[in-house]
Amino acid sequence: MENKRMNDRNITGVILLVEDDPNILDANRRILESCGLTVLCAATLGEARKWLKSEKPDIAVLDIMLPDGDGIAFLPELRKERKIPALFLTGKSSDEERIQGLRAGGNDYITKPYKIDEFCARVEAALRWELDKRNDIPDTITKGALTLKINLGAAFLNGADLLLSKKEYALLLVLVQNESKEFFAGELYEMVWGTTMNENPSSLRNAVYRLRSKIEGSGYTVRNVYGEGYCFEKE
Repeated sequence: MENKRMNDRNITGVILLVEDDPNILDANRRILESCGLTVLCAATLGEARKWLKSEKPDIAVLDIMLPDGDGIAFLPELRKERKIPALFLTGKSSDEERIQGLRAGGNDYITKPYKIDEFCARVEAALRWELDKRNDIPDTITKGALTLKINLGAAFLNGADLLLSKKEYALLLVLVQNESKEFFAGELYEMVWGTTMNENPSSLRNAVYRLRSKIEGSGYTVRNVYGEGYCFEKE
């Protein structure tokens, strides 16, 4: 009944499921897929890292005790790649362990054994929260004379299209959404290009140079940060 109820709400999404017990992994995969969800299965943190490089999960369900590490310790790394809800699904059931998981940033903590309908309901709640949050993202971002139209993937200065390339727009969007935050160059490159900066270190530098020139007069600029980084801020 719970699976049908979830389908009736037309909830769709991608779940990263990290679990080293093959029976539990397969059972939960089938449960979530029957709800109409796409499931990325990983038996280790190494496999989870590979999924994060190639896919964009909406939420993660993490075991804590894994062959190559600890799910709680992995959470900051996950959030660096994807700022998404994470549910711990584990056999560690003491109050102290539950509190540790929640304080570490887990959105929920489910202990084994668990009821299937409760598992589905908690996954649904986390997924709905994430999707609702995304729907609240404004379609237009304005910074001084600079306007970004999210649905168009374009930026305008005093109403004139800046004719940014896809990479220039993606870079500007990350910077604008994180005004005043100082990014390391490598960190920013990975967010926009999706790979390490070692492959082409000049691409980011050139893109920043072009952006800085194109948004001149907007009241904002991209400042060079000591130590080879960048920050979007008011001039």
